[in-house]
Amino acid sequence: MFLHEQRKRIRGIYDEYPRQFWTLVLGTFIDRLGGALMFPFFTLYITRKFNVGMTDVGVLFGLFSVASIVGSTFGGALADRLGRKGMLIFGLIASALTSLLMGVVNSMGIFFVSALFVGLFANVGGPAQQAMVADLLPEEKRAQGFGILRIVVNLAITIGPAIGGLLATKSYLLLFICDAVTSLITAGIVFLAIRETKPALPEGKHEQTMAQTFGGYRVALRDATFVLFIGACILMTLVYMQMNTTLSVYLRDVHGISEQGFGYILSLNAAMVVLFQFAITRRIRKYRPLAMMAVGTLLYAVGFGMYGFASAYVLFLVAMVIITIGEMIVAPISQALVAQLAPEDMRGRYMAIFGFSWVIPSTIGPLLAGLIMDNTDPRWVWYAAGLVGLIAAVWFVLLQRRVQHRAGRSAEGSVSAV
Repeated sequence: MFLHEQRKRIRGIYDEYPRQFWTLVLGTFIDRLGGALMFPFFTLYITRKFNVGMTDVGVLFGLFSVASIVGSTFGGALADRLGRKGMLIFGLIASALTSLLMGVVNSMGIFFVSALFVGLFANVGGPAQQAMVADLLPEEKRAQGFGILRIVVNLAITIGPAIGGLLATKSYLLLFICDAVTSLITAGIVFLAIRETKPALPEGKHEQTMAQTFGGYRVALRDATFVLFIGACILMTLVYMQMNTTLSVYLRDVHGISEQGFGYILSLNAAMVVLFQFAITRRIRKYRPLAMMAVGTLLYAVGFGMYGFASAYVLFLVAMVIITIGEMIVAPISQALVAQLAPEDMRGRYMAIFGFSWVIPSTIGPLLAGLIMDNTDPRWVWYAAGLVGLIAAVWFVLLQRRVQHRAGRSAEGSVSAV
Protein backbone atom coordinates (compact mmCIF):
# COMPACT_ATOMS: atom_id res chain seq x y z
CA MET A 1 0.00 0.00 0.00
CA PHE A 2 2.79 2.40 0.95
CA LEU A 3 4.74 1.66 -2.22
CA HIS A 4 1.60 2.13 -4.31
CA GLU A 5 0.97 5.53 -2.74
CA GLN A 6 4.59 6.56 -3.29
CA ARG A 7 4.47 5.54 -6.96
CA LYS A 8 1.22 7.45 -7.37
CA ARG A 9 2.77 10.53 -5.74
CA ILE A 10 5.88 10.35 -7.93
CA ARG A 11 3.71 9.91 -11.03
CA GLY A 12 1.68 12.95 -10.01
CA ILE A 13 4.83 15.07 -9.69
CA TYR A 14 6.09 13.78 -13.06
CA ASP A 15 2.84 14.73 -14.79
CA GLU A 16 3.04 18.31 -13.45
CA TYR A 17 5.98 19.09 -15.72
CA PRO A 18 6.49 18.80 -19.50
CA ARG A 19 8.43 15.87 -20.95
CA GLN A 20 11.06 18.21 -22.41
CA PHE A 21 11.86 19.39 -18.89
CA TRP A 22 12.41 15.81 -17.70
CA THR A 23 14.69 15.16 -20.67
CA LEU A 24 16.74 18.19 -19.66
CA VAL A 25 16.80 16.86 -16.10
CA LEU A 26 18.19 13.51 -17.31
CA GLY A 27 20.88 15.19 -19.38
CA THR A 28 21.82 17.42 -16.45
CA PHE A 29 22.22 14.40 -14.18
CA ILE A 30 24.56 12.65 -16.62
CA ASP A 31 26.68 15.77 -17.18
CA ARG A 32 26.93 16.63 -13.50
CA LEU A 33 27.82 13.07 -12.58
CA GLY A 34 31.04 13.53 -14.55
CA GLY A 35 31.77 16.82 -12.84
CA ALA A 36 31.01 15.30 -9.41
CA LEU A 37 33.67 12.66 -10.00
CA MET A 38 36.32 15.31 -10.53
CA PHE A 39 35.57 18.67 -8.94
CA PRO A 40 35.60 17.73 -5.23
CA PHE A 41 39.20 16.55 -5.67
CA PHE A 42 40.31 19.33 -8.00
CA THR A 43 42.08 21.40 -5.33
CA LEU A 44 43.71 18.29 -3.88
CA TYR A 45 44.88 17.32 -7.38
CA ILE A 46 46.49 20.70 -8.06
CA THR A 47 48.28 21.01 -4.71
CA ARG A 48 49.59 17.46 -4.88
CA LYS A 49 50.51 17.20 -8.59
CA PHE A 50 52.21 20.58 -8.88
CA ASN A 51 53.33 20.94 -5.23
CA VAL A 52 51.89 24.44 -4.81
CA GLY A 53 50.14 26.26 -1.96
CA MET A 54 46.63 27.58 -1.69
CA THR A 55 47.66 31.05 -2.86
CA ASP A 56 48.59 29.59 -6.26
CA VAL A 57 45.30 27.70 -6.29
CA GLY A 58 43.52 30.98 -5.60
CA VAL A 59 45.26 32.67 -8.53
CA LEU A 60 44.30 29.74 -10.76
CA PHE A 61 40.64 29.95 -9.77
CA GLY A 62 40.81 33.70 -10.31
CA LEU A 63 42.03 33.27 -13.89
CA PHE A 64 39.37 30.67 -14.50
CA SER A 65 36.68 33.00 -13.18
CA VAL A 66 37.79 36.05 -15.19
CA ALA A 67 37.64 33.95 -18.35
CA SER A 68 34.23 32.66 -17.23
CA ILE A 69 32.89 36.21 -17.15
CA VAL A 70 33.70 36.57 -20.84
CA GLY A 71 32.34 33.13 -21.75
CA SER A 72 29.11 33.58 -19.78
CA THR A 73 28.55 37.07 -21.21
CA PHE A 74 28.81 35.80 -24.77
CA GLY A 75 26.78 32.69 -23.92
CA GLY A 76 23.89 34.67 -22.41
CA ALA A 77 23.66 37.10 -25.30
CA LEU A 78 23.91 34.38 -27.95
CA ALA A 79 21.29 32.25 -26.14
CA ASP A 80 18.87 35.18 -26.55
CA ARG A 81 20.00 35.90 -30.11
CA LEU A 82 20.57 32.45 -31.65
CA GLY A 83 18.70 30.10 -29.32
CA ARG A 84 19.16 27.99 -26.21
CA LYS A 85 19.74 24.57 -27.74
CA GLY A 86 22.74 25.38 -29.92
CA MET A 87 24.56 27.24 -27.16
CA LEU A 88 23.92 24.43 -24.68
CA ILE A 89 25.35 21.83 -27.08
CA PHE A 90 28.36 24.02 -27.85
CA GLY A 91 29.01 24.52 -24.14
CA LEU A 92 28.88 20.78 -23.41
CA ILE A 93 31.28 19.89 -26.23
CA ALA A 94 33.65 22.69 -25.22
CA SER A 95 33.50 21.51 -21.61
CA ALA A 96 34.48 17.99 -22.66
CA LEU A 97 37.47 19.12 -24.68
CA THR A 98 38.78 21.54 -22.07
CA SER A 99 38.41 18.93 -19.31
CA LEU A 100 40.68 16.60 -21.26
CA LEU A 101 43.13 19.44 -21.78
CA MET A 102 43.45 20.03 -18.03
CA GLY A 103 43.92 16.33 -17.40
CA VAL A 104 46.94 15.85 -19.66
CA VAL A 105 49.10 18.92 -18.97
CA ASN A 106 52.10 18.43 -16.69
CA SER A 107 53.38 21.99 -16.31
CA MET A 108 51.83 24.45 -13.87
CA GLY A 109 52.38 27.25 -16.39
CA ILE A 110 50.48 25.37 -19.11
CA PHE A 111 47.84 24.44 -16.53
CA PHE A 112 47.28 28.16 -15.88
CA VAL A 113 46.83 28.76 -19.61
CA SER A 114 44.43 25.83 -19.91
CA ALA A 115 42.39 27.31 -17.06
CA LEU A 116 41.75 30.36 -19.25
CA PHE A 117 40.36 28.15 -22.03
CA VAL A 118 38.28 26.14 -19.57
CA GLY A 119 36.79 29.30 -18.10
CA LEU A 120 36.11 30.82 -21.50
CA PHE A 121 34.31 27.84 -23.04
CA ALA A 122 33.06 25.58 -20.24
CA ASN A 123 30.48 28.05 -18.89
CA VAL A 124 29.22 29.39 -22.20
CA GLY A 125 26.18 27.08 -22.13
CA GLY A 126 25.15 27.80 -18.53
CA PRO A 127 22.83 30.78 -19.22
CA ALA A 128 21.18 28.84 -22.06
CA GLN A 129 20.33 25.93 -19.76
CA GLN A 130 18.84 28.16 -17.07
CA ALA A 131 16.89 30.16 -19.66
CA MET A 132 15.59 26.88 -21.11
CA VAL A 133 14.15 25.89 -17.72
CA ALA A 134 12.44 29.29 -17.44
CA ASP A 135 11.09 28.91 -20.99
CA LEU A 136 9.66 25.46 -20.33
CA LEU A 137 7.94 26.18 -17.01
CA PRO A 138 5.29 28.71 -15.94
CA GLU A 139 6.31 31.20 -13.27
CA GLU A 140 4.58 29.37 -10.41
CA LYS A 141 6.52 26.18 -11.22
CA ARG A 142 10.00 27.62 -11.74
CA ALA A 143 11.28 27.51 -8.17
CA GLN A 144 10.16 23.88 -7.90
CA GLY A 145 11.61 23.13 -11.34
CA PHE A 146 14.99 24.56 -10.37
CA GLY A 147 14.64 22.59 -7.15
CA ILE A 148 14.19 19.36 -9.12
CA LEU A 149 17.31 20.17 -11.13
CA ARG A 150 19.18 20.63 -7.87
CA ILE A 151 17.95 17.25 -6.68
CA VAL A 152 19.40 15.43 -9.68
CA VAL A 153 22.61 17.48 -9.50
CA ASN A 154 23.01 16.49 -5.88
CA LEU A 155 22.07 12.90 -6.63
CA ALA A 156 25.06 12.98 -8.96
CA ILE A 157 27.14 14.54 -6.19
CA THR A 158 25.98 11.84 -3.78
CA ILE A 159 27.30 9.15 -6.11
CA GLY A 160 30.18 11.02 -7.73
CA PRO A 161 32.65 11.73 -4.88
CA ALA A 162 32.61 8.12 -3.70
CA ILE A 163 33.39 6.85 -7.23
CA GLY A 164 35.81 9.72 -7.83
CA GLY A 165 37.71 8.90 -4.66
CA LEU A 166 38.22 5.34 -5.86
CA LEU A 167 39.30 6.46 -9.34
CA ALA A 168 41.63 9.10 -7.91
CA THR A 169 43.58 6.42 -6.04
CA LYS A 170 44.38 4.85 -9.42
CA SER A 171 44.74 7.90 -11.68
CA TYR A 172 43.44 11.45 -11.59
CA LEU A 173 43.40 11.39 -15.40
CA LEU A 174 40.46 8.96 -15.23
CA LEU A 175 38.42 11.69 -13.53
CA PHE A 176 39.00 14.14 -16.40
CA ILE A 177 38.20 11.48 -19.01
CA CYS A 178 34.93 10.51 -17.29
CA ASP A 179 33.92 14.18 -17.06
CA ALA A 180 34.52 14.62 -20.81
CA VAL A 181 32.57 11.49 -21.75
CA THR A 182 29.50 12.47 -19.70
CA SER A 183 29.46 15.94 -21.25
CA LEU A 184 29.50 14.45 -24.75
CA ILE A 185 26.68 12.03 -23.89
CA THR A 186 24.60 14.95 -22.61
CA ALA A 187 25.29 16.94 -25.78
CA GLY A 188 23.91 14.00 -27.78
CA ILE A 189 20.75 13.88 -25.66
CA VAL A 190 20.15 17.61 -26.11
CA PHE A 191 20.73 17.36 -29.86
CA LEU A 192 18.40 14.41 -30.38
CA ALA A 193 15.64 14.90 -27.83
CA ILE A 194 15.22 18.57 -26.88
CA ARG A 195 13.58 21.18 -29.08
CA GLU A 196 14.50 24.85 -29.20
CA THR A 197 12.69 26.79 -26.45
CA LYS A 198 13.59 30.38 -27.33
CA PRO A 199 10.30 32.37 -27.25
CA ALA A 200 8.99 33.56 -30.60
CA LEU A 201 9.19 37.27 -31.30
CA PRO A 202 5.92 39.18 -30.83
CA GLU A 203 4.18 40.06 -34.08
CA GLY A 204 5.68 43.16 -35.63
CA LYS A 205 8.90 42.99 -33.60
CA HIS A 206 12.13 42.43 -35.53
CA GLU A 207 15.11 40.33 -34.47
CA GLN A 208 17.80 42.41 -32.79
CA THR A 209 21.16 42.90 -34.42
CA MET A 210 24.15 41.37 -32.68
CA ALA A 211 25.15 44.83 -31.41
CA GLN A 212 21.66 45.41 -30.00
CA THR A 213 21.73 41.98 -28.36
CA PHE A 214 24.94 42.72 -26.47
CA GLY A 215 23.71 46.25 -25.78
CA GLY A 216 20.81 44.68 -23.90
CA TYR A 217 23.15 44.09 -20.98
CA ARG A 218 22.89 47.82 -20.27
CA VAL A 219 19.15 47.37 -19.71
CA ALA A 220 19.77 44.64 -17.14
CA LEU A 221 22.44 46.67 -15.37
CA ARG A 222 20.05 49.62 -15.06
CA ASP A 223 17.57 47.38 -13.21
CA ALA A 224 18.38 48.59 -9.67
CA THR A 225 16.54 45.81 -7.83
CA PHE A 226 18.26 43.16 -9.93
CA VAL A 227 21.72 44.70 -9.43
CA LEU A 228 21.23 44.96 -5.66
CA PHE A 229 20.08 41.34 -5.61
CA ILE A 230 23.23 40.30 -7.49
CA GLY A 231 25.37 42.21 -4.96
CA ALA A 232 23.85 40.28 -2.06
CA CYS A 233 24.26 37.00 -3.95
CA ILE A 234 27.96 37.76 -4.53
CA LEU A 235 28.58 38.01 -0.79
CA MET A 236 26.49 34.90 -0.13
CA THR A 237 28.37 32.88 -2.75
CA LEU A 238 31.72 34.13 -1.48
CA VAL A 239 30.88 32.16 1.66
CA TYR A 240 29.32 29.09 0.03
CA MET A 241 32.05 28.46 -2.52
CA GLN A 242 34.61 27.76 0.20
CA MET A 243 32.97 24.34 0.47
CA ASN A 244 34.28 23.36 -2.96
CA THR A 245 37.63 25.15 -2.94
CA THR A 246 39.11 25.62 0.52
CA LEU A 247 37.35 23.21 2.87
CA SER A 248 39.00 20.01 1.62
CA VAL A 249 42.54 21.35 2.04
CA TYR A 250 41.70 22.96 5.40
CA LEU A 251 40.29 19.71 6.79
CA ARG A 252 43.22 17.72 5.42
CA ASP A 253 46.02 20.00 6.62
CA VAL A 254 44.58 21.23 9.93
CA HIS A 255 42.48 18.28 11.11
CA GLY A 256 43.96 15.33 9.19
CA ILE A 257 40.72 14.45 7.37
CA SER A 258 41.37 12.14 4.40
CA GLU A 259 39.94 12.46 0.90
CA GLN A 260 37.50 9.69 1.79
CA GLY A 261 36.38 11.51 4.94
CA PHE A 262 35.83 14.73 3.00
CA GLY A 263 33.92 12.77 0.36
CA TYR A 264 31.50 11.59 3.08
CA ILE A 265 30.90 15.20 4.16
CA LEU A 266 30.04 16.19 0.59
CA SER A 267 27.90 13.10 0.16
CA LEU A 268 25.91 14.11 3.25
CA ASN A 269 25.25 17.48 1.64
CA ALA A 270 24.13 15.91 -1.61
CA ALA A 271 22.00 13.19 0.02
CA MET A 272 20.09 15.78 2.05
CA VAL A 273 19.29 17.73 -1.09
CA VAL A 274 18.08 14.59 -2.85
CA LEU A 275 15.82 13.63 0.05
CA PHE A 276 14.48 17.00 1.17
CA GLN A 277 14.91 19.65 -1.55
CA PHE A 278 11.55 19.23 -3.26
CA ALA A 279 9.60 19.16 0.02
CA ILE A 280 11.39 22.26 1.33
CA THR A 281 10.86 24.18 -1.90
CA ARG A 282 7.13 23.45 -1.78
CA ARG A 283 6.94 24.30 1.93
CA ILE A 284 8.58 27.75 1.61
CA ARG A 285 6.82 28.88 -1.58
CA LYS A 286 4.22 30.82 0.44
CA TYR A 287 6.86 33.02 2.07
CA ARG A 288 8.50 36.14 0.63
CA PRO A 289 11.45 35.02 -1.53
CA LEU A 290 13.93 37.65 -0.34
CA ALA A 291 13.11 36.93 3.31
CA MET A 292 13.86 33.25 2.63
CA MET A 293 17.13 34.26 0.98
CA ALA A 294 18.05 36.04 4.24
CA VAL A 295 17.19 32.96 6.34
CA GLY A 296 19.21 30.63 4.11
CA THR A 297 22.21 32.95 4.07
CA LEU A 298 22.11 33.23 7.87
CA LEU A 299 22.36 29.43 8.03
CA TYR A 300 25.43 29.67 5.76
CA ALA A 301 27.01 32.07 8.24
CA VAL A 302 26.38 29.70 11.15
CA GLY A 303 27.46 26.52 9.35
CA PHE A 304 30.65 27.82 7.76
CA GLY A 305 31.57 29.72 10.91
CA MET A 306 31.42 26.42 12.84
CA TYR A 307 34.40 25.08 10.88
CA GLY A 308 36.55 27.67 12.61
CA PHE A 309 35.53 26.46 16.07
CA ALA A 310 34.88 22.73 15.64
CA SER A 311 37.56 20.06 15.83
CA ALA A 312 35.54 16.83 15.96
CA TYR A 313 34.46 15.05 12.78
CA VAL A 314 30.85 14.76 13.99
CA LEU A 315 30.70 18.56 14.34
CA PHE A 316 31.98 18.91 10.77
CA LEU A 317 28.98 16.82 9.73
CA VAL A 318 26.62 18.97 11.84
CA ALA A 319 28.01 22.11 10.21
CA MET A 320 27.34 20.61 6.79
CA VAL A 321 23.74 19.81 7.78
CA ILE A 322 23.19 23.48 8.70
CA ILE A 323 24.83 24.67 5.47
CA THR A 324 22.74 22.27 3.38
CA ILE A 325 19.46 23.47 4.88
CA GLY A 326 20.46 27.01 3.91
CA GLU A 327 21.43 25.82 0.44
CA MET A 328 18.08 24.10 -0.11
CA ILE A 329 16.34 27.37 0.72
CA VAL A 330 18.37 29.84 -1.34
CA ALA A 331 19.41 27.97 -4.49
CA PRO A 332 16.04 27.38 -6.24
CA ILE A 333 14.58 30.68 -5.01
CA SER A 334 17.47 32.72 -6.38
CA GLN A 335 17.19 31.25 -9.87
CA ALA A 336 13.41 31.65 -9.92
CA LEU A 337 13.78 35.29 -8.81
CA VAL A 338 16.11 36.01 -11.72
CA ALA A 339 13.65 34.43 -14.17
CA GLN A 340 10.87 36.52 -12.65
CA LEU A 341 12.84 39.77 -12.88
CA ALA A 342 13.99 39.16 -16.47
CA PRO A 343 11.94 40.22 -19.51
CA GLU A 344 11.02 37.14 -21.57
CA ASP A 345 13.35 38.03 -24.43
CA MET A 346 16.30 38.76 -22.10
CA ARG A 347 16.38 35.66 -19.90
CA GLY A 348 19.71 34.49 -21.26
CA ARG A 349 21.38 37.81 -20.50
CA TYR A 350 19.86 38.11 -17.03
CA MET A 351 20.97 34.55 -16.27
CA ALA A 352 24.46 35.42 -17.53
CA ILE A 353 24.67 38.39 -15.18
CA PHE A 354 23.33 36.21 -12.37
CA GLY A 355 26.25 33.94 -13.16
CA PHE A 356 28.53 36.77 -12.08
CA SER A 357 27.34 36.12 -8.53
CA TRP A 358 29.39 32.92 -8.86
CA VAL A 359 32.13 34.14 -11.14
CA ILE A 360 33.17 37.18 -9.10
CA PRO A 361 33.45 35.22 -5.82
CA SER A 362 35.37 32.54 -7.72
CA THR A 363 37.81 35.23 -8.86
CA ILE A 364 38.62 36.59 -5.42
CA GLY A 365 37.38 34.03 -2.89
CA PRO A 366 39.97 31.24 -3.28
CA LEU A 367 42.79 33.78 -3.52
CA LEU A 368 41.77 35.56 -0.31
CA ALA A 369 41.24 32.23 1.45
CA GLY A 370 44.60 31.00 0.17
CA LEU A 371 46.42 34.08 1.47
CA ILE A 372 44.85 33.57 4.88
CA MET A 373 45.63 29.84 4.99
CA ASP A 374 49.22 30.25 3.81
CA ASN A 375 50.11 33.23 6.01
CA THR A 376 47.93 33.24 9.14
CA ASP A 377 45.75 30.95 11.25
CA PRO A 378 43.60 28.99 8.74
CA ARG A 379 40.60 29.23 11.07
CA TRP A 380 40.27 32.90 10.14
CA VAL A 381 38.86 31.76 6.78
CA TRP A 382 35.78 30.47 8.59
CA TYR A 383 35.51 33.39 11.00
CA ALA A 384 35.50 35.70 7.98
CA ALA A 385 32.97 33.48 6.19
CA GLY A 386 30.59 33.77 9.14
CA LEU A 387 30.91 37.57 9.17
CA VAL A 388 30.39 37.94 5.40
CA GLY A 389 27.38 35.61 5.61
CA LEU A 390 25.80 37.83 8.28
CA ILE A 391 26.34 40.92 6.13
CA ALA A 392 24.71 39.21 3.13
CA ALA A 393 21.71 38.13 5.23
CA VAL A 394 21.16 41.70 6.40
CA TRP A 395 21.49 42.87 2.77
CA PHE A 396 18.66 40.56 1.71
CA VAL A 397 16.48 41.85 4.57
CA LEU A 398 17.07 45.46 3.49
CA LEU A 399 16.35 44.54 -0.13
CA GLN A 400 13.07 42.92 0.93
CA ARG A 401 12.10 46.13 2.73
CA ARG A 402 13.03 48.17 -0.34
CA VAL A 403 10.83 46.00 -2.57
CA GLN A 404 7.93 46.20 -0.10
CA HIS A 405 8.28 49.98 0.19
CA ARG A 406 8.30 50.38 -3.59
CA ALA A 407 5.27 48.09 -3.94
CA GLY A 408 3.43 50.10 -1.28
CA ARG A 409 4.13 53.38 -3.05
CA SER A 410 2.93 51.89 -6.36
CA ALA A 411 -0.30 50.74 -4.71
CA GLU A 412 -0.87 54.19 -3.19
CA GLY A 413 -0.30 55.80 -6.57
CA SER A 414 -2.85 53.50 -8.17
CA VAL A 415 -5.45 54.34 -5.49
CA SER A 416 -4.79 58.07 -5.90
CA ALA A 417 -5.18 57.80 -9.66
CA VAL A 418 -8.54 56.11 -9.21
